[in-house]
Amino acid sequence: MNEENRFAGRLRRYGQVGGRAAGFGLRATGSLIRGRGLDNDELADQLVASLGELRGPLVKVAQILATIPDAVPARFQDAFAKLQAHAPSMGKRFVARRMKAELGEDWQSKFAKFSETSGFAASLGQVHEAETLDGDRVAVKLQYPDMESAVEADLSQLDIILGLMRRFDGAIDTRDIREELADRLREELDYEREASFMGAYQHMLKDLPVRVPNVHRQLSTRRLLVMEWLDGQRIFDAKAPVDELARDLFKAWWHPLVGYAVIHGDPHPGNYTWNEEHGLNLLDFGCVRVFSPEFIEAVIKLYEGIRDEDRDKRASAYADWGFVNLSRELMDTLDIWAGFIYGPLLDDRRRMIAEGVEAGAYGRAEATEVHARLKKLGPVKPPREFVFMDRAAISLGSVFIRLGAQQNWHRLFEEELEASSPKQRRQRQEAILSKV
Repeated sequence: MNEENRFAGRLRRYGQVGGRAAGFGLRATGSLIRGRGLDNDELADQLVASLGELRGPLVKVAQILATIPDAVPARFQDAFAKLQAHAPSMGKRFVARRMKAELGEDWQSKFAKFSETSGFAASLGQVHEAETLDGDRVAVKLQYPDMESAVEADLSQLDIILGLMRRFDGAIDTRDIREELADRLREELDYEREASFMGAYQHMLKDLPVRVPNVHRQLSTRRLLVMEWLDGQRIFDAKAPVDELARDLFKAWWHPLVGYAVIHGDPHPGNYTWNEEHGLNLLDFGCVRVFSPEFIEAVIKLYEGIRDEDRDKRASAYADWGFVNLSRELMDTLDIWAGFIYGPLLDDRRRMIAEGVEAGAYGRAEATEVHARLKKLGPVKPPREFVFMDRAAISLGSVFIRLGAQQNWHRLFEEELEASSPKQRRQRQEAILSKV
């Protein structure tokens, strides 16, 4: 695809998105003039209706913002969470054109079978079932055309929306959040990167009952990913021992984070299936975030600071993360959210991840209290690493609640801490990244 075509694609997307962003700006200004502020149901519903018509990358970004405490006002979080990140499937002629662009004119000769009707369509691409010439059943993940153009155009218009919210509801400075979203979304377009991290996760999870698909690299490109088809049921439909399933989900997320400073940033239930014979399948690796080992050491330091009621250790952890001008009031506010995230990990008993809370409300009460305090303290600029860590923790906790799972989360977490020292974490990360 040449630069002229990419530029043309970007212009088309600007035209689609720009009018809606401008329209939101006018409606938001009107709401402020009428004294209603930004955090009202009518304004949130209008923006969501516009985004729902657009689909594509901006919808995915809105869904992520819905899971980040205080990134947007509470009513926008509720509305964004209802958006479905999907797109209409490409027709057979479009699929053939895209496959030819990735594998050449003779692309069909590279498969014994290929279903030109997708089994699943999402915001950035769609998945087809196929069979290789060797008889292997595979999932073919094919990216939609012009996605790079769409992402850049959508990110530019996101600036308008976040800028308004930052100006009039400025508890959180969202500029670093925007940059983090931009970097991760661009990475998600690179299927070669995703394939490399699938290999990394196979290594990191090799001692756990978690399966990661093998990649058929000779059939894959930067915009086409062909991987082993893993049979399984959706985790909420599976006849699996719920507590066993929850334990494997917990370890599949925390083991790479504590042991390698690598996070799976999208523990959405659709990214897992359960096979009664083999256990948990982990399917999507587009959103993988690599942290510095020092960041994870601060994660552990904060846990120890809460556990030991050591205020100085907690202050040191926040400073290590990059919080500046840490007043007593700000630290007390951050402690509310830290206490929520770490609470189940500190409680040495078998329990739900949260008690008396529905999945959709997980973290809402704490986020509301934090927001009210931060508005009085002035805008706070959280470290960009928080974006996907918080998002993933909330998403994973919501899955545990929906499953109705109980575990001794404290002991599971302590097992991970005991299995990894700072030196081991650095060495393991270096070894993994050398192969990516």
